[in-house]
Amino acid sequence: MNMKFISHGAAQEVTGTCHELQVNGKRVLLDCGLFQGRRQEAAQKNAVFNFKVTDIDAVVLSHAHMDHVGRIPLLYKKGYRGPVHCTYASQDLAAVMLRDGGYIQEQDEEFFCKHLKGTMIACDGPLYTQEDAVACMKLFKGHNYGDWIDVVPGLRIQFFDAGHIIGSAQMLMEVTENGPASSGSAGLRRGNVRHIGFSADLGRSQLPIIRDPVPMPPVDTLICESTYGNRRHEEIEMAKEHLRAAIVKTAERGGKVIIPAFSLERTQEIVYDLHVLWDQRKIPPVPIIIDSPLASSVTDVFMRHPECYDQEMFANFLSKQHNPFQFSLVRYTDTVEQSKELNGTPGPMIIMAASGMCEAGRIRHHLKNEIGNPKNTIVAVGYMAENTLGRRVIDPTVGSIKIFDQNYPKKAEIIYIDAYSGHADMDDLDQYVAAVQGLKKVFLVHGELEQMQPFAQRLNQTLGVEVTMPKREEEWSL
Repeated sequence: MNMKFISHGAAQEVTGTCHELQVNGKRVLLDCGLFQGRRQEAAQKNAVFNFKVTDIDAVVLSHAHMDHVGRIPLLYKKGYRGPVHCTYASQDLAAVMLRDGGYIQEQDEEFFCKHLKGTMIACDGPLYTQEDAVACMKLFKGHNYGDWIDVVPGLRIQFFDAGHIIGSAQMLMEVTENGPASSGSAGLRRGNVRHIGFSADLGRSQLPIIRDPVPMPPVDTLICESTYGNRRHEEIEMAKEHLRAAIVKTAERGGKVIIPAFSLERTQEIVYDLHVLWDQRKIPPVPIIIDSPLASSVTDVFMRHPECYDQEMFANFLSKQHNPFQFSLVRYTDTVEQSKELNGTPGPMIIMAASGMCEAGRIRHHLKNEIGNPKNTIVAVGYMAENTLGRRVIDPTVGSIKIFDQNYPKKAEIIYIDAYSGHADMDDLDQYVAAVQGLKKVFLVHGELEQMQPFAQRLNQTLGVEVTMPKREEEWSL
């Protein structure tokens, strides 16, 4: 069977997920996300596709985080008109996330051009606009978990829960050589049949709000993430306690708790836990400001998709007709003016703003204003990729950080709550792969080499499977 696998992104790195399967002469992308990290380097990677866009026959989307969905508007802008298959929740989230992404691209371009005025360097225009983001949504096709989807002749897929964010999906891909994909009888298919799995971003058990990841069905080849391939997380039950302790301590000294959090999933998880803590009267009555219009829109989408929730969410809130993301202490901001007013407002208070890696959005302004005050606490609650502002914030060897071309000393207390990670850790990943029946080959993606290589060694030694860590644009036969 002549099949090829090419990784166009998230190859020995964590962002920019975009993998290609070539099957029976057809070309299918698994995700098409934005690269993040050093701004100039990421911008160069994002601007160019290393394939002819109009040769792509279909896109299959695992979930709506921007490093997985964020370049689909650019794909559309450059001429792609095929389908984008995803879950219904991912479709609704993508509409919100991509439009916000277009706004950020427009704002960044305006800022860039303003600073280049009078130089010989020309502005090339935004990567894509809000208009592009809205237009590309007509390509999206929503599906239920468990439904078989005919993608191209000879390839059908099935989504099942990845337990990472709402709507997130792993994929089981059934490939039939020289035969049409069919959700009907097996007699309509001919030739050799192969089964390939794609973990996408695999979540953890016991995360709040969403269901746990589903085991991968039998496959002979697995494309697997490796974000934390050599690291163990704290138990998820510890996250709420660390958050409580940080809030109580900071409130006692009259400071502000600043939380960089992605508007999708992490913000909702933190608000959920704050709601539980307040109901139990374990935190003081301090204002909680969600300084992100995007988070408000995403939260609305969450409330439209109860099919993604776990039993705890129903027991604690929905069965009592309580909104888990709104209570007396919480206020969501809408305008830039409301955001600016927070700078002059004394603590104690909690401010949560995007982006989670501090590379864009209102969080940079809050860090600029608050990181130099020893009364304050910066609480990091998610993964910080290499070369991001967020990584420099949590790095204890870095004494000051540059924001908007000016250095600011890190005098605020810095706390990293690792237990909130939405990614499987090394033990989760080992157990996940070991449980896959019939496995012969593994491609490791979505990981930095320091996490990926030890994971590869363990898989080879314990399971005896062939493990490959593809580089960008390498072609591998399946």
